Parts: sequence; C-alpha cells; structure tokens
Amino acid sequence: MDRCGGDRVEEREDGAWVSSGGVERAAWFPLPGVRVGHAHDLRARTGCTVILAPEGAVAGVDVRGSAPGTRETDLLDPVNLVQEVHGVLLAGGSAFGLAAADGVMRYLEERGYGLDVGVGRVPIVPGAVLFDLAVGDGSRRPDAAMGYAACETAREVPERGRVGAGAGATVGKVLGHPRAMDGGLGTAAVRLPGGLIVGAVVAVNAVGHVMDPATGEILAGPRGEDGRPLDTVAVWSAGQGPGALLPGTNTTIGAVVTNARLTKVQANKVAAMAHDGLARVIRPAHTMYDGDTLFAVASGGVAAPVDLVGLWAAEMVAEAVLDGIRQGATAGGAGQAD
Repeated sequence: MDRCGGDRVEEREDGAWVSSGGVERAAWFPLPGVRVGHAHDLRARTGCTVILAPEGAVAGVDVRGSAPGTRETDLLDPVNLVQEVHGVLLAGGSAFGLAAADGVMRYLEERGYGLDVGVGRVPIVPGAVLFDLAVGDGSRRPDAAMGYAACETAREVPERGRVGAGAGATVGKVLGHPRAMDGGLGTAAVRLPGGLIVGAVVAVNAVGHVMDPATGEILAGPRGEDGRPLDTVAVWSAGQGPGALLPGTNTTIGAVVTNARLTKVQANKVAAMAHDGLARVIRPAHTMYDGDTLFAVASGGVAAPVDLVGLWAAEMVAEAVLDGIRQGATAGGAGQAD
C-alpha cells in the first residue's frame, strides 16, 4: 500500500499504519492529559466539540477567514498574561453557539480546574463557532447544557462524522445551502519515532469544495443538476455565485493537538502553519464568507522543533478535513444530546 508521497506503508491490526521510516498514522493517538468530547442534537443538526486539557496546556490560534465567531482568542496573543488554557470549544450555532463555553467552564470549575485568581479558579476556554442555522432547526443551538454534556462524554479517542461541531456542517455553498453537500467532523494523527504526536480535529463547513489532492477527486461541493459535486472555483468564475450566500454562513474550525513542548509564540506559529492544510484540500479557503479558525494546543512532554510540529499540523489538518467529509457522508454519530 502507498500513501502520502509514495512511502511504502503497512497497515496494523489496530487500524494505524506505519511507513518505512517508522512514522505511524491513524485516526487518533491518545495524548496524555487531553480528552475530546461531543454533544449534539441530530434532529436540529447542531452540536459542539470540546478539547479538554484540565491540568492546563499552552495554546495559540490563527484566524484566517473573514467572518469569524470566536471567544477568548485575544488571550492567546503571546503578549498577554495567561499562559495556559483548560479547554477549547468548537461549536455550531453561529455566534449563539459560543454560549456552550459556559457549560465547559462550569464542568471544569466544579472539578477544581482553572486559573488560580486567589478567590477561586477561572477555567480558560477559548472557542470558535461555525454557521449551521440553515440546516435542521436553526432555533435550537448549542448552549451551556450542551457544552457541559460534551465534557461528560470526553474520551481519549474521539468519535468522528456527523457529531459535535460537525453535526450540521455542510460544504460547497456557492450556489446556496439547498445545493450543498454534507460535511462533518474529522480527525487525523501522526506519531513520529521520537514520540512526538500531532493530531487534528476539524469541523468542515466551507463555502468551497473539498478535493482529495492525491486523486484530484472532488469529494464534496456544490451539487450540479446531476447531483455530482462541482468545482467551486469554476462555478464562481463563471458568475454563478455567490449571490445565494450571506456573510458568515460557513466556516471551517478545528484544533491541532500535540504533546510537544511549545511556548505561546510557537503555538501561534503552529496554528498559522496548520492553515496550509485547509488550503491544500478546500478550494477556496479563507473567503469573506468563512470564519476559518484553527487552534493549537500543546500538552508538553516531548521536545520538538516548531517547524516539525507545524509541518505535520498542516498535514493532519488536511487529512482531518478529508476524514470529516468521508465520515460525515456515512451519517455517523447516532444519538442525541438535547
């Protein structure tokens, strides 16, 4: 079997596969101190995902889309005081979905986690949202109860597909939501011989189409008259869009999670490099109608050059996008959290 640049790889019984250079790749590798949980309402087609690091982790962020919905991202600027976060929220519901962070904070506070401010502990929970109000029931959105529920389900190896923040994700909306195809939430991870792990969790909800760069196949995009996905760039260039689009009605959001030891400056650099992964598989990415936002969360433990972490962050983000489309098409994540 050949994957990624022609490296010869062998698939293992646990689902991971390893190249001749000893690089292991899988849907996910557990990281000490980090868990990922989802909650969703599949009837309403919305939900949220939380990356929990209760003991604290260094984090950075990079916002490339021009219609973002975010919370506590200024705090991640290296010049600002707080050095660690205790969780990261990814949610549907547009700006309404930011309310789910309140539930994440409550969950962490009840267990004694957060920044010690003398009179108590304040959990630090940055977050970002995507727009899913045009599918399912737009009057039902992620709230504090759903954020709390996502924490309760958090585990070392996350679910993928139509779950959490990906429950209502769609792709290829240049011709409007009725012509879009399902997105989803995907993951991908790599483990290097020295023990470095880099993983990505991405909810794919883009204006553009998603293409597998290995084959050139468009996996999801605006549907043509025959139901097949179209090339967004070609459609847009022909003057057929974006008349059906409204500002801020899309957005791909995610987080890179690693066991590397990073500073806040380096975590922000990794988040920036990770966006290369979106650009490799989403055409176009970072538009005026997207609020594309990626976090980088570093739990520490393994010394690694920031460029090495960043290059694998981009690779894993690209693979997580492809995984989200493939998993979302199978309508995974049965079950609901109301």
